[in-house]
Amino acid sequence: MKNLILIRHAKSNWDAPLKDIDRPLDQRGYKDAHLVSLNIINDLPKTFIIWSSIAKRASDTAVIFAQNLLYPMESIVYKDTLYTFDERQLEKIVKSCSNSYDSLILFGHNAAITNFVNKFGDVFIDNVPTAGFVSLQFDTDYWEKIKKGKTKKIIAPKDLK
Repeated sequence: MKNLILIRHAKSNWDAPLKDIDRPLDQRGYKDAHLVSLNIINDLPKTFIIWSSIAKRASDTAVIFAQNLLYPMESIVYKDTLYTFDERQLEKIVKSCSNSYDSLILFGHNAAITNFVNKFGDVFIDNVPTAGFVSLQFDTDYWEKIKKGKTKKIIAPKDLK
């Protein structure tokens, strides 16, 4: 059994004239990341690894979750390939995960996340919101063989307010 949790980065700040990859979280982003991360503890597998996009807004979101989940921040794996908006690229990355890990938490971007969960989950989601959490489960022991799985949990920040 493989468990995949996809988390879209929290709300980012568009005010500063920065390159897209350098955009930080805004105040709502920080609040929503803390809110969701503090409310998912019972929805997580016992052990997992965390991968994050190198984009500042995604990596900052991953750090907030790691802190609140007592996950060692130095164990977060940052992947430049996760700075993608294409679900086919996201699929390749997920399928590259070592089979020695049964559970992966991945921080990334839309439209890749929404399209991925609609392709691989069994519940249609119009849009995974910023700081949105989607948990998928696959009946296989091999990441490279994942196909249609079960959508186990969907959490949006607005659900917790």
